[in-house]
Amino acid sequence: MRSNRATVRAGVSMAAALPMIAGALALGIPAAHAADTPARDALAGTKPAWATAKADKGATADSARVNARVYLAGRDRAGLAAYAKAVSDPSSPLYGKYLSAKKAQARFGATKAQVSAVKSWLKSAGLQITGVTSHYVAVSGDVAAVEKAFGTQMHNFAKGSKTYRAPAKTASVPAGLRGAVLTVTGLDSAPHKSTHDDQLPPPDAVFKNSGPFSSYYGSNIASTLPDAYGQKIPYAIKGYTGKQLRAAYGAGTYTGKHVRVAITDAYASPTIAFDAGKYALKHGDAAWQTGQLHQVLPKNYTKTEECGAAGWYGEETLDVEAVHAVAPNADVTYVGAASCYDDDLLDSLSKIVDKHLADIVSNSWGDIEANQTPDLAAAYDQVFQLGAVQGIGFYFSSGDNGDEVAKTGTKQVDTPANSAWVTAVGGTSLAVGKGDKYQWETGWGTEKATLSADGKSWTNFPGAYTSGAGGGTSKTVPQPYYQKNVVPKALATANNAAGNRVVPDIAAIADPNTGFLVGQTQTFPDGTEQYSEYRIGGTSLAAPVIAAVQALAQEAGGGKAIGFANPSIYAQYGKKGVFHDVTDKPTGTDLAVARIDFVNGFDASGGLATSVRSLGKDSSLSAVKGYDDVTGVGSPADGYVQSYRRH
Repeated sequence: MRSNRATVRAGVSMAAALPMIAGALALGIPAAHAADTPARDALAGTKPAWATAKADKGATADSARVNARVYLAGRDRAGLAAYAKAVSDPSSPLYGKYLSAKKAQARFGATKAQVSAVKSWLKSAGLQITGVTSHYVAVSGDVAAVEKAFGTQMHNFAKGSKTYRAPAKTASVPAGLRGAVLTVTGLDSAPHKSTHDDQLPPPDAVFKNSGPFSSYYGSNIASTLPDAYGQKIPYAIKGYTGKQLRAAYGAGTYTGKHVRVAITDAYASPTIAFDAGKYALKHGDAAWQTGQLHQVLPKNYTKTEECGAAGWYGEETLDVEAVHAVAPNADVTYVGAASCYDDDLLDSLSKIVDKHLADIVSNSWGDIEANQTPDLAAAYDQVFQLGAVQGIGFYFSSGDNGDEVAKTGTKQVDTPANSAWVTAVGGTSLAVGKGDKYQWETGWGTEKATLSADGKSWTNFPGAYTSGAGGGTSKTVPQPYYQKNVVPKALATANNAAGNRVVPDIAAIADPNTGFLVGQTQTFPDGTEQYSEYRIGGTSLAAPVIAAVQALAQEAGGGKAIGFANPSIYAQYGKKGVFHDVTDKPTGTDLAVARIDFVNGFDASGGLATSVRSLGKDSSLSAVKGYDDVTGVGSPADGYVQSYRRH
């Protein structure tokens, strides 16, 4: 993803040159070029890979409307990336020397002259300015104006069974704006949206788990059900709570005090304060203090039906309750996006960076890498780098579909977890035993078989693959320096001999069969809204758990921000007692649990469904000794939080 940013070069001194250029462009005069066709600077990645000659369906009507964002490169793009690396690398003399939000903007943000020049150019092409932020200039106009501004024709292209608008060639800007424009998004009309990565029921209709349950792993053996892998298996747990997770991941006496954690999702649950408060009270977590939970929300929400807004309420609830369960004294700010589209999610991330709302940001959403375009990747990376120079770290769930083959037919990773500037969080199946003692973890990957009609066997055991932690090798992102000498060469070079980014970096509990108990207000069959609890999983659980563990680590380090954590995480790889090295067969044999579910998701009136869920079966991905593409370097062990005391 970083390769496209190198195309737009630093070039001229913008402060001196752009006012003149802006005036010239406004008059329609080619700046600094006598030829009829002024020189232009390409914005690499703005023509989608699917916009091929074979898929071309002809020109888009000139009158069609386009809404786009022109992202600003800022004063010093190369300097931003270099400083973000330096302050994040424990071996650098600049490690931890973060800038304030104001100083970061002053040093790396766009100048007034750059913004003015970009606006003048866009207006001169006939586009209307609809919004200006420190990150982008938003415009609206017809196709004819867009073609004039960006030096490319707009055509309709077939993508799958649908047709979308896209540039017929790479978009460009006048050479006089070289260094001022990072990229442009919105020229193609294909959906750019994310989904929440978890195993969630729709929270607008009640969901409950049936029993029997185990209260801790292995406490209740399914003695009347058939064997699996030559032995009796336990019932799935009811759902772990904060006490068990804190013990598993070495929380000790740390609580995240004086540490700020932010959570981004789309929309906002109307009952979050009530639900989080009641859940904490019921399960022995510290009570929420006045002012400990904040919400930063947009004025208006959009695309609520298309994005399934109610489905995001459970996501927020899981994230908030999981962070508080593991780091009960951390300050939590929920930043809701106006929709599930990338532009709106980017706005949420930018709010955190621009106002430095937190040092740690949990993000349980994403999309497949094939749907990400380089223009959006560049916009995301710029926000992540601006966060890094301030000491802000971003944690993204790695996805819930393993290698994605079962869902998409193509082996690939998820995004934005594929960014070299975020910490990708993979998933495990977790066994916490009696007395809250950590037993083991496997890589999360589930195969499911149902009970036969006569109750004597499992049909087609071990059954079909259902879900698992996302991971693998990126096809677009070069290998970051911190993964070298840790990630096995076979993984790094799976798609490119030069080496690419491998996901994830670290892992935590994700398997919904060994999941977390969450409490949420839901709609019951009689139409009433009531608080109810259910077990949940997904890397949507792993991300906030790791974010909370990072809050504990930051507290252990005296409150000093950890920032972008990957360099320090990989630097600690191999040190004794820091990580659990997670493998798929931690006990030496295959593992499974038994589950009994309500067919209707609520009660036994619709019948019960009995199944066996095998653990550690993550499509083509495997959790092996050392680094792997299911769990990264592993999960936090007892020494992980403590290790930050030495920094």
